[in-house]
Amino acid sequence: MLFRAVVFVCALIAALTASQLPEFAQQYRQRLGGAIDELARILTHFDEDAARSGYDRAGALRVMSEDAEQLVRDQAARKQEEIKRYGRLVDQQQAFTKSGPFGRLLAFFADFDEPLVENTMRDYEPAVPTTLEGIVFACSGFVFGYLLLHGARWSFRGLRRRWRRARHYRHINPDGDELVFPRRGALPARDTDDRTD
Repeated sequence: MLFRAVVFVCALIAALTASQLPEFAQQYRQRLGGAIDELARILTHFDEDAARSGYDRAGALRVMSEDAEQLVRDQAARKQEEIKRYGRLVDQQQAFTKSGPFGRLLAFFADFDEPLVENTMRDYEPAVPTTLEGIVFACSGFVFGYLLLHGARWSFRGLRRRWRRARHYRHINPDGDELVFPRRGALPARDTDDRTD
């Protein structure tokens, strides 16, 4: 009875934990839009500065990367990283828009942005699952936790039975009776009165 109660509580905890995954992905998507807007603003300012000097974006980056100053070359490398990140985030946002409830989770795992994940995790607020994917993940977590604990119990029982068998050995006496003795014990001495001289 106690084991069933423990299994139920642990399975419930697993359900609540699993149900938070869609909510985490949703809060990540909210941050994604803000990150895209911020990067777009930074790149727009860079393009405007490059245009005032008579360059397009690619030309400005080429000039900066060939500059004698290390600081300018480092700024060019940093700007190229921002351009790549911006393109990756826009692609992921489009994948979120085109995908269904469970497709959004696949899009999240396919190419998530580590800084955004860290920021989302830092400010994450748990929520009660009300979406379809949240309910499905909660049920899946409950079933998985329930089966996992019962599987561990069955495995433990099997190991305990093998351990008990390993501590004993079987002996067939002359009458054909099977006797079981502890491994550390000794066979009982045969009755000398039964022997014939």
